[in-house]
Amino acid sequence: MRLPRNHVDLPLAPGGRVELPERVVRHLLQVLRLREGAQILLFNGRDGRDYLARLTHLRKGTAQAEILDAGAVEPPPPLAFHLALGISRGERMDYALQKAVELGVTGLQPLFTERTVVRLEGKRLEKRMAHWHGVVRSACEQSGRRYLPQLHAPLRLAAWLERAAPPVLLLDPRAESSLPQLPAPGERLTFLIGPEGGLNEEERNLAYAGGCTGVRLGPRVLRTETAPLAALAAAQVLWGDFR
Repeated sequence: MRLPRNHVDLPLAPGGRVELPERVVRHLLQVLRLREGAQILLFNGRDGRDYLARLTHLRKGTAQAEILDAGAVEPPPPLAFHLALGISRGERMDYALQKAVELGVTGLQPLFTERTVVRLEGKRLEKRMAHWHGVVRSACEQSGRRYLPQLHAPLRLAAWLERAAPPVLLLDPRAESSLPQLPAPGERLTFLIGPEGGLNEEERNLAYAGGCTGVRLGPRVLRTETAPLAALAAAQVLWGDFR
């Protein structure tokens, strides 16, 4: 039986004890109905390890975990994939982030573009970032990833293009090249994808002027939440850890 696996933003080491966060306690005790002595897996997303632990000191919605053993470090990917994605509405953005994490993305950059319909600033932006962090965390818990991908604060497209590390592939259904026609990248690769409706003409030109390479994914126009998954899966087959 697969052990429950939860992320905790805490230092972990065999022989130590940690006070589990309320979110984890609620899931383990109220949802899974585990009892004292049950074994679980914990990871902090920073050192690349899973830790075998045992539940102790269950008291009125609180619990501790005794760390029993440390697992192996997650090996580095052959190619670090990054995703710069125009912010889309609600579940579409959540789905894209969740599945990108499951497919092995290393860094996530939400972007404000001309066709972004979601308005985020101040407390609303803080709340949405906390929500997205939860999506990323849950995807790591489910998929077995031992490092948390880095989720960057949203930027305007133009500001991000000024600092983006090449190579950057712009998903563009009008592009002439497909992924298999491109040379193999080095240690990292970034995909740039627009929101609902895609990037407008001015933004496309800005991306190309900034050094992006256009690439198409077949003859179809994919939705904003589908395109990153297709691109990541195809690139993982060509150059990544699907091989």
